[in-house]
Amino acid sequence: MAAETTKVVPLTCHGHSRPVTHINFSPVVDDDQYYLISACKDNNPMLRDGVTGDWIGTFLGHKGAVWQARLSTDATLAATGSADFSAHVWDTSTGETLYSLPHAHIVRSVAFPPQAAQQIIATGGAERKLRIWDLSRAGTQTPDAGATPAALAPSYEIGAGAHGGTIKSIVWSPNSHVLITAAEDKKMRWWDLRAPTPIADYTLDGPVGSCELDPLALTGGSANGTLSVAAGKSVYFFDVDRPAAVLKQITTPYEIASVALHGGQRKFVTGQAGDTWVRVWDYDSEQETEIGKGHHGPIWACAFAPDGKLYATGSEDGTIKLWKFTSGPYGLWR
Repeated sequence: MAAETTKVVPLTCHGHSRPVTHINFSPVVDDDQYYLISACKDNNPMLRDGVTGDWIGTFLGHKGAVWQARLSTDATLAATGSADFSAHVWDTSTGETLYSLPHAHIVRSVAFPPQAAQQIIATGGAERKLRIWDLSRAGTQTPDAGATPAALAPSYEIGAGAHGGTIKSIVWSPNSHVLITAAEDKKMRWWDLRAPTPIADYTLDGPVGSCELDPLALTGGSANGTLSVAAGKSVYFFDVDRPAAVLKQITTPYEIASVALHGGQRKFVTGQAGDTWVRVWDYDSEQETEIGKGHHGPIWACAFAPDGKLYATGSEDGTIKLWKFTSGPYGLWR
């Protein structure tokens, strides 16, 4: 099905002026609607309609490259991590900064818990510290234009001294007290918020490129999704419900920068550091089935939409592309 339909011309989303470093879809929030947020080295994360790619707004306030951006489960909040030594939490309706979280070094990763009602956020980066921030302990931002973001109570750290390199990604498991970190020391670690040390770890064959939780679970796999990791020339798929449980490792001829899995169709897509093409692979045969051309730089980020009917890629060329992954009309492919 996918090989027949993804060869249509992708939708190109312009607006960024520098490389796109990360993209993240929200879950479906109402009436089949979902959203897409992008992080970029131009300092300005953007919010888009996930179905059409239409620009909704730009979050203004960071003074350095934005490395990662994520939406909360209900898409009412956005979180970003930046080279300006801060993470911000934003109101997606107004674009205002609700909280500014100060750090001592570059923030590379942010994560929301799976329950929208929880007012907490996790951050990590070049400090090599996994931090948990309790937003409910902060003061309330005044509604006046140009108001200063709320001051926060101190955060607390999980696993002090455990990380041997920059924390490049944090995934908050559907089991709300478990977090997963991927760091530049080639280690993945599973953390229980109730314990001071990792409950499991796994050593990758190469430096981590991306680490994301795919919402579309593999048939016969975990009901809560699959953890997809790009590292060196390999892609890894982990059962998110079982710490360090590898479902499959696939070694490729390419330096893989990003990976995303469609569990229902048992296919995954990759972006490479050494070329400008997005590749579609069969999970079971481990073979390439299709190549998507259109970007003019390496593809640093890719993600499937929550309904699996399209996937998005973010590139060094400063553009985001949406690629159709279903038969029949969908979104702007009508």
